[in-house]
Amino acid sequence: MTVAELEKPHANGDSLERYHVAATGHSLNYLPQYIAQRHGFFKEQGLEVMVSVPSPWDDVLVELADGTASAALGGVWVPSMYRKTAKHYTTFAQMSNRCPLALIQRGVGSSEKFKITDVVGKTVLLKSGNGASVGLYFKMLLREKGVDPSSVHFIQDLAGPMLSALFQGGMGDYFFIDIISARIMARKNLDVKVVFETAAGGGDIPWSVYYCETESMSSPAFMDAQRRFCLALEKGMQFVVQNDAETYRDDLTALFPAAPADILVGVTNLYRANKMWTSTAVGRHGFERWQKGIAAGRLINEAFSYEEIVSNGISTKAINGNSA
Repeated sequence: MTVAELEKPHANGDSLERYHVAATGHSLNYLPQYIAQRHGFFKEQGLEVMVSVPSPWDDVLVELADGTASAALGGVWVPSMYRKTAKHYTTFAQMSNRCPLALIQRGVGSSEKFKITDVVGKTVLLKSGNGASVGLYFKMLLREKGVDPSSVHFIQDLAGPMLSALFQGGMGDYFFIDIISARIMARKNLDVKVVFETAAGGGDIPWSVYYCETESMSSPAFMDAQRRFCLALEKGMQFVVQNDAETYRDDLTALFPAAPADILVGVTNLYRANKMWTSTAVGRHGFERWQKGIAAGRLINEAFSYEEIVSNGISTKAINGNSA
C-alpha cells in the first residue's frame, strides 16, 4: 500500500480533537509520529496531537490516570509488569520493531568480528534513566547466546551523560547506549568504536508501543480517537519507510538539532533497512520473545500471552487503510 492510498477524512477545517501522548523520551525511533505531526497527518484525521516527556519518566502513568494523556509511548514491559500486580493497561499499537541501541568498545581491540560472547568477564556500562529495558534487553541477548549474565560485570542505574563521561575517562570495557550517541562518541573519540548495533543485529522486538488504561477502551469516543490516531501514525510510518532519509533531512535536523545531520540521516536509513518500523500492529513473534526476556529479568512471574496484553484490532484496520 502506498501513502496515497490511505484515506484522508476530517481534513475539512472542523475543530481538532485534542490527543495527548505521554512519552518516556524524545527519540529517533519515534520518528513516524513526529513526521505525522509535522506533515499534518494527524490533522487530516481531526486530531491535534500533543506530546509530553514527563520527568521522572514513570509520570506517564500519572498522566494516563488523571486524563491528561490518551496514550503512553514506551516499553511493553510496563503494561506487562503491572498486569497482575497493580493496574491493567492494554497495548494497542507499535512504534518500534527493533531496539535502537549500540555497544561501544574501548580501544582498537581485536580485528576479529565482534561476538556477544566477547563481553564475558568484562565490564559493561548500561545506560539507564528511562526504565529497565536497556538492562533487560542486553541480558536477554546474552541468554539467547547461552551466556549467563552473571559472568559479565555491569554498571547501571546511572544517567547516560554521567556514564558517557566515565566511560571515556576509563571506566569499563563496553558501553551500551543509543545508536546516535554511540556514533557521535566514536567520531569524536578515536579510542572507542561501535562494535554492535541492535537495529541491525538484535532481532525483532516491540521496543516502543502505545498503551492506555484498559477500562478507557470501553468508551466509543475514546476508541474512535485511537482509530484515527493509528490511521495517521500508519501513514507517517509508511512515509518514513518509503522515502530515503536524505529527502527529509530538514525534519531530522529540526527534531534533533544537537546531532550531526549526516549521522541522523545514516541512522534513519539504518532503521529503514532493518525494519525498525514495520506497521502499527504489534508483532507476535517479537512480543513472545520479549516476554521471555521480561520474565527472565523477574519483572513478571511468567510470560503473558499476546492476547492478554495486546489489542491489535485498531492498528490492523489502520494498516488496511480502513477508516471505518
